Amino acid sequence: MTWGVTKAAAVLLGLAALGFGGWSFATGWHPPADQYPLQGIDLGRNPPPVEWGTVRARGADFAYVVATVGAKVRDPQFERNWASLPDAGLRRGAVHLYSLCQLASDQANAFNTFVPRTKDALPAAVAVEFSDDCTARPERSVLIGEVARFIAMVETHTRKPVLLRVSKSVENEYRLSASINRPVWAMANVFPPAYAAHPWRMWRASDFRRVDGIEGPVNWDVVAP
Repeated sequence: MTWGVTKAAAVLLGLAALGFGGWSFATGWHPPADQYPLQGIDLGRNPPPVEWGTVRARGADFAYVVATVGAKVRDPQFERNWASLPDAGLRRGAVHLYSLCQLASDQANAFNTFVPRTKDALPAAVAVEFSDDCTARPERSVLIGEVARFIAMVETHTRKPVLLRVSKSVENEYRLSASINRPVWAMANVFPPAYAAHPWRMWRASDFRRVDGIEGPVNWDVVAP
């Protein structure tokens, strides 16, 4: 009886160790640096405080941070993070979370008013994804025209081409990348994505990686070589 209990306990401990080892590997995984030399993170809305020097020491070369959402929301953490990134040795880029429920011109004005034009900044990114707070599904031609208008206005402000970050679900329904000729930022955990009309320029390879200096999982990205 005692031997059976001991054996069962050993098996459970072994399974727990395997599970912990697998989780540790998964949360520490990133695409190989020799294949993708430039790697970094992107933060979601209203992120927790970040120790940027520690993030840099853990291998990040750049960081993209959300600046605006739709036409009316400014991320409260943007200005602090934007100012801190250069001091930590990280390149910085701003992200706009596009709303299908608001006019592109209003959204572009909101972004251009809030995000300063700086020579050291990476190209701005517009993220087009379905969201729970907007149920609108415009016609394809309308959305293409609106996103193109947003890009044109932001590029006039930043004087750099905008990155098009498009989710797989939006791309499947609207085929944005087929009509908007801008560098694509695609998203897929672990396996390189191929859902856009042309090869991605940046890939969010993991949304579950853990990095010292940030509480919780982070989005880890790589740039195409």
